[in-house]
Amino acid sequence: MRDFIIQIFAWWHKATLGTRFNTWLRGEFVGEDEFGNRYYRTRGGAVDRDLGFQRRWVLFNGPAEASMIPPGWWGWMHHKVDTPPTETDYQPREWQKPHQPNMTGTAAAYRPPGSTLTPERRPRVTGDYEAWSPDA
Repeated sequence: MRDFIIQIFAWWHKATLGTRFNTWLRGEFVGEDEFGNRYYRTRGGAVDRDLGFQRRWVLFNGPAEASMIPPGWWGWMHHKVDTPPTETDYQPREWQKPHQPNMTGTAAAYRPPGSTLTPERRPRVTGDYEAWSPDA
């Protein structure tokens, strides 16, 4: 029962039943990336009358995290290129790094030197702030 309720309401977990039904009814499978995300467009590449362009969407393999879309698919999803990476010989540039999940709020989050959350003490520097004291 819990899984059924999640499928109806929890869009951030995976695709809801409504999204799956709409994909089955109106979607055309375009391809899949290395993370298992599946990409769709309107059936036959039809242009949406209301939007004036083709609808494109992704069904994430796991939690819905937009940063999980690789660069080639990102370009296709945002209408920067017309052909998906499955139809071209797309190769990522050397400066494009592989995906790293957002670690904010976890123990693996980045904590720069001087952060109140880092275990080390910040080194004193010249001109550090000294609080006012009424006794001085």
